[in-house]
Amino acid sequence: MTAVLPVRRPGAAAALPPAEDTRSTAGRIVGRVAPWLVRGVMGVAVAVFLLLAVGPHLLGYRTMTMLTPSMAPGIEPGDVTVVTPIATSEITEGMVLAYHKPIDDHALVTHRVVSVETGPDGAVQIQTKGDANDAVDPWTATLQGDTAYQVRVVVPELGHLIQALRTPVVTQVLLYGAPALLAGWLLMTIWRPTREEEEGTE
Repeated sequence: MTAVLPVRRPGAAAALPPAEDTRSTAGRIVGRVAPWLVRGVMGVAVAVFLLLAVGPHLLGYRTMTMLTPSMAPGIEPGDVTVVTPIATSEITEGMVLAYHKPIDDHALVTHRVVSVETGPDGAVQIQTKGDANDAVDPWTATLQGDTAYQVRVVVPELGHLIQALRTPVVTQVLLYGAPALLAGWLLMTIWRPTREEEEGTE
């Protein structure tokens, strides 16, 4: 019986077995998800910064956090309202205004207008009511100046995030963690292999 042996060409290299991916499935998933997670966190941070810090200076609106449930369910505690100036002469019933109440500590209140009157001197007086309250507010407010602030947009739950960001622990984490997170994202963007490079290594 004659055995047939394969003959290799001189100088030919032996074929190597295909390389095995030593990374675990969890590691591969984390590697794919992490860049998108970093991008998402950075995107949300930039959006909040633009809304709260840049927008009011460029577009003239203001942001306020609702502290009480008096306007529920339309505006819940922790929601952020975006208000814009409106001429007091244009105020009508049904509008939701933010103004300083004329009693006690003159705290800011955001309630719906239920009546509007213009005095002999041209001053605009309003009565308001919270949507969740049973009775009209026990005061009549005289609006000072020519403009008031009307609620235009409600951003749910954003106030809770703002309060959390202001806590000392989170402030320290952001102070030192945000630059590290940004640096890590930039490094992953720079060093991440392209699709052609990944295919070339297979």
